[in-house]
Amino acid sequence: MALPDFLVIGAPKAGTTALHAALARHPGLYMSAVKEPKFFLTDGAPPTRGGPGDAKTYREYVWRRDRYEALFDNAPAGTLRGESTPFYLYDRTAQRRIHALIPHARLIVILRDPVERAHSNWTHLWSAGLEPIGDVVLACAEEERRVAAGWAPFWHYLGLGRYGGQLRDLYTLFSRDQVRIFRYRDLVDRPAATLDHICAFLGVQPGVITEVPPENVTAHPEPTLTHGLLSRALRAGARLPGPLGSTLTDTLERRLQQRARPRQPLTWDQRRALLTHLTGDVTLLTEITGMDFGDWLLPRYRSGGLVGARPAGQRQARNGRPRPEPDQPNRRPG
Repeated sequence: MALPDFLVIGAPKAGTTALHAALARHPGLYMSAVKEPKFFLTDGAPPTRGGPGDAKTYREYVWRRDRYEALFDNAPAGTLRGESTPFYLYDRTAQRRIHALIPHARLIVILRDPVERAHSNWTHLWSAGLEPIGDVVLACAEEERRVAAGWAPFWHYLGLGRYGGQLRDLYTLFSRDQVRIFRYRDLVDRPAATLDHICAFLGVQPGVITEVPPENVTAHPEPTLTHGLLSRALRAGARLPGPLGSTLTDTLERRLQQRARPRQPLTWDQRRALLTHLTGDVTLLTEITGMDFGDWLLPRYRSGGLVGARPAGQRQARNGRPRPEPDQPNRRPG
C-alpha cells in the first residue's frame, strides 16, 4: 500500500508550493507529482458547486483511493513519500481522516501572518478575475455568507488564518512530536536553516537542499472598467463544463494579468480592521505552541510612510523603511 509518510498540511499562501518543490529535490524524499491532491478533503466525490471557479477546482481533486496511492507508486525504495495540501490543517474532518488512515504520519505546518495571508489569498483570486469585490476588507466581511453558501475553502480568507484553533484540534489527534511548525518568514529569510530543520524532523540528511525555488509574484490588476468586464466574463466562463470553460478562463486570466502591478501593502486601517477578527486566535496560538507571534498584532507599513514600530527582525530597505512582506521566495514563497 503506497501512502505518504509525511504531509505538508498548511497554510495556503504560506510557501507550501515552494517548499514542496524544494523537498522534491532531496534524494531521500519523494513528493507527489500532483502538488495538492486534496485526497483527505472528501470521503468521496467532491462537490460540484460553490463560488466562482470552484467547479474547476473540485475537478482537480484526486479523491479515489487507488489514484491517490498511484501518486506514490514510483517512489524509489527507501525514500519517504510526501504530499502537500495546505487545506488539511484548516479542515478538521481532513485531520481526522488523516489520523484514521496514516496515524503515524509526520506533519509539517508553515504559518504566515494571518492578515498578510488573507491579503495574499484575496489578491490571488482578484488577480484571477474570480473575486468580485475589489477591497480585501469588504471581501472578508462576506466570508460567513460565502461559507454558508458552500464556497470552497480558498475563499475563507480569515478562517484559514485562525491557526490557534486548528492546531488545538490537531493536537487532540496527533502527538506534538509528529507535528513541526515553521514560520513563513523563516522560509523566506533563512531557507537553508529552515530546510535543514525540516529534513532533521523527517529523518533525512540535512545540508542537501539549501534553496527554495523562486516563483512568480501575484499581480494586482487595477479595478478598471476593463478589469470588471473581463472578470465578469471569466466568472461566467468558469461555469462552463469541460475544456471549453477551461480554455476561455485561461485566456481571460492572461488578459487580466497584462500591465498589472505587484501586490500593494495594506494600510494600517485595513490591517487593523482585519486584526479585530484574528487577535483572539493569535493569542490562543501563542498559548498552544509556546511560540511568540506578538509581531502579528503590530502595525506594518504602507506605501509612502510609516504606520507603526518595526517588529524585530523585519527586513530594511535602503531608505531605512521596512519592506512590505513579499508574496514569493527570492521573489519569495507565498
